[in-house]
Amino acid sequence: MAEAPKIDPMHQFLIHKIWDGPVFQVGGVTFDMSITNSVGAMFVGAAAMILFFVLTARGQVVPNRGQAAAEGIYNIVDRVLVTPIIGHHGRPYIPYLFTLFCVIFVLNLMGVILSVGSLAGQTWTFTVTSQLAITATLAVLTFFSIFILGFIKHGPKFLTLFWVPGMGVAGGAAMVVIEMISYFVRPVTLAMRLFGNMLGGHVVLSLFGSFVVALGLAALSGGLSSLLFVPSALSFAMIVGLTGLELIVALLQAFVFTALATVYLNEVVNFGHGH
Repeated sequence: MAEAPKIDPMHQFLIHKIWDGPVFQVGGVTFDMSITNSVGAMFVGAAAMILFFVLTARGQVVPNRGQAAAEGIYNIVDRVLVTPIIGHHGRPYIPYLFTLFCVIFVLNLMGVILSVGSLAGQTWTFTVTSQLAITATLAVLTFFSIFILGFIKHGPKFLTLFWVPGMGVAGGAAMVVIEMISYFVRPVTLAMRLFGNMLGGHVVLSLFGSFVVALGLAALSGGLSSLLFVPSALSFAMIVGLTGLELIVALLQAFVFTALATVYLNEVVNFGHGH
């Protein structure tokens, strides 16, 4: 009877070096410039994104399929998010939001469609957005960029964002604390939402993949064990269905992250009046 493989769904999230780079210290802080599987995946994602837009940026009146796809992605950010939420004052910020959407979407997508396992003992794929350090970096960068922009545009008056009118002095002071906590927890929720969805989905896919192999190997022993081909086939069908779901989640999570960033930006751009 063939030995069933060890099930380790978390192995796919381990970070390891694929190229040893220089290591140096600055002010007592050690900087390791080695390329890890996470960094390598981000380089590949950036190269793929740049290549896609270089090849599709034709500017034709009648777009081909590539240009239509690129324009469709841009319209998601422009016409679905920025214009309805912020208005025409939000157009200067479309480049950042568009880049944010594309980066998250490409990295999410790579983690799904390029999950081909190992080749020659080397894991060649990595889901970057399954790492909390990456999602937290995107969330903190986005949140504090918007927060600093608020002070640049409105000065100390921006702090009145935390004041709830009509509450009185005591009630207003209490609400300031509550509003500040809810405001500064935003990067945490942004990071955890993206991280949790990508991590959870890939763990489930890995578990069902392990079931396919383990049950299939057990069924090869013959006899009544051959009936295990049925749950093995069902597990494979689940993988197909979950892969389709993960593709949707990859797009949805990029959209949600960018949509929330747009909502937070709207508080700065349209500060002090409704939109």
